[in-house]
Amino acid sequence: MKITYYGHACFGVQVSGKNLLFDPFITYNELAKGIDVSAIPADYILLSHGHEDHVADALNIAERTGATIVSNYEIVTWFQQKGVKSTHPMNHGGKWKFDFGTVKYVYATHSSVLPDGTYGGNPGGFVVESNEGSFYYSGDTALTIDMQLIPLTCGKLNVALLPVGDNFTMGVNDAIIATDFVKCDKVIGLHYDTFGYIKIDHRAAVDAFAAKGKELLLLNIGETIEL
Repeated sequence: MKITYYGHACFGVQVSGKNLLFDPFITYNELAKGIDVSAIPADYILLSHGHEDHVADALNIAERTGATIVSNYEIVTWFQQKGVKSTHPMNHGGKWKFDFGTVKYVYATHSSVLPDGTYGGNPGGFVVESNEGSFYYSGDTALTIDMQLIPLTCGKLNVALLPVGDNFTMGVNDAIIATDFVKCDKVIGLHYDTFGYIKIDHRAAVDAFAAKGKELLLLNIGETIEL
């Protein structure tokens, strides 16, 4: 399982021969100007919610690659109306077996509206389980007690992708608590540094995790790691 960071909350995950892309916001992210969007592979595009900083590049990438957009019913319907032919709607608590493994759509607490003001349904996160490993992509969320359901309903996680930028989502301290809830001590941070409101002290964040016996990875944009 290979994970590539494309900035903000966007990750590409290569697993079981398929390319999963989460929340693509690259073209309008100044910090990701070195990323060639036209070269990013995608078989599936998973969208946690409708905010522009999570869906901005989804339509273009789906049109180029033919990727299947996976999200809640409202977001999937919106992309269908934009001409996307391959979609898969989900909702909270639901699980589906894809050709790379299973995806469970789990609770997130945030807000969601699409770029044109259309209602974006309820935000969510994804737990992906495959024969190469399992991970939790939370999307934008506050710390929520519902995270404790994940280890009760899903297999053991190899890594959790959690927001650490604070202000719009949980910050470092709450993310540390979240690791206890989901029973995963290895975290890749998301939703930080892109805007002034969410800039963080990298060293302090990493040290805060380490002080609790946990690991926080803050990847460089364009960096790929293998788990």
